[in-house]
Amino acid sequence: MAQPTSLLFVCLGNICRSPAAEGVFLHFIALQGLEHAFRVDSAGTGDWHVGRPADARMRSAAARRGIVLPSRARQITADDLGRFDHVLTMDRQNLKAVRGLAGPGASAQITPITRYCSRHSIEEVPDPYYGGEEGFDRVLDLLEDACGGLLETLTAKRAGS
Repeated sequence: MAQPTSLLFVCLGNICRSPAAEGVFLHFIALQGLEHAFRVDSAGTGDWHVGRPADARMRSAAARRGIVLPSRARQITADDLGRFDHVLTMDRQNLKAVRGLAGPGASAQITPITRYCSRHSIEEVPDPYYGGEEGFDRVLDLLEDACGGLLETLTAKRAGS
């Protein structure tokens, strides 16, 4: 059996977008019985919220869709770039910060998550933290699109290897 494909979703504080991406992806692989094929985590580029659960507004928006957000915030490290196959960022600032961590041991493919969207044409997943309820739903819409495309791409790649 092939090793699990490992994914790390990254945003700024690891309490809104990246834990939502982690939860959506976990939900999708559970629906397909693919939990054995993937190792999924999330992290933030900053350390402000380390140890905290996802933002209550994001947990609530996800729960309305039947999605659980199990993670606790943590900060990404340079070691993560050697431990994960794919690091998926939410915006340009996160992408720049993650690429700035990449050293000689970095083997992860660092990609904006929006690259996997098929229904939405957008370059970044907006941070809903300072906005209203609708911002959290919008983020989940985008992440469901992106995670669906990502899962499709990765399962096709796994089937071909």
